[in-house]
Amino acid sequence: MNIKKSLLSVLAAPALLLSSQLYAQEYVTIEMEIDVARSAEHTWATVGADYCTISEWLGISCVITQGNGEIGTVRSLADGRITEIMVAKTPLSYGYTQPAVQGQFYNLYHGFMEARPVDANNSKLLYTLVLDVSNLADQAAKDADIARRRASFERALGNMKAMAER
Repeated sequence: MNIKKSLLSVLAAPALLLSSQLYAQEYVTIEMEIDVARSAEHTWATVGADYCTISEWLGISCVITQGNGEIGTVRSLADGRITEIMVAKTPLSYGYTQPAVQGQFYNLYHGFMEARPVDANNSKLLYTLVLDVSNLADQAAKDADIARRRASFERALGNMKAMAER
């Protein structure tokens, strides 16, 4: 019996090692924020209350394909290349995820955007992304992907600030 267990352990070890390497997720969090010289309520009404205002501040097409702006609403971005489902909502925030696509690496992409009050006339816009970068070849590729995403959303935050402060 001990020989069978030992043999099974020897044969199973490479498979376990391989499977753990294939499924070794590496989640990153990208946190960004910008100060806005307007109330949080005004800021959110301008840049976040409509789930498709993303088209104005990120410069991509947006169509609501399901729902009415509440949790469960689905938007299609960039001429249908990206789907995002609203999974959380408060009066001054929402969170979304991108669903798995058959045959493609699933990076568990989630975004969260919030207008946070600072005082009666000022707020902060916060944008947080969470995703798995384990599919990228090496640390340089991971760093480049994170930098690209950060730059894109920091530009978007600048656009949102400009829209809210008009």
